[in-house]
Amino acid sequence: MDLSQQEWWEKAQQDENAVVLDVRTDDEFNRGIIPGAINIDIYKGQSFIYQVEELDKSKNYYVYCAAGARSGKACSIMNELGFKNTYNLAGGISQWSGPVEMPG
Repeated sequence: MDLSQQEWWEKAQQDENAVVLDVRTDDEFNRGIIPGAINIDIYKGQSFIYQVEELDKSKNYYVYCAAGARSGKACSIMNELGFKNTYNLAGGISQWSGPVEMPG
């Protein structure tokens, strides 16, 4: 499900079961993230699927990338793998006006 920035962030903040997932590359991730994000690079193909399979399917995933296309694809893959609640950040971090921090 695609959500606007404001809706995505508000929902994530109010959700005790929220996990923020960044599906960009390591290089992109290291340039700045939405606070609390974990990183699994969708470009890693099968490795992405293996890593996502390790995640708790009972949680709600707030997924983003640079512009919204990769994260939309990630949400579709996750839904196919049995994740019930995945929320795509429309426009991605490139249009993000909320908080950004350095990882680590």
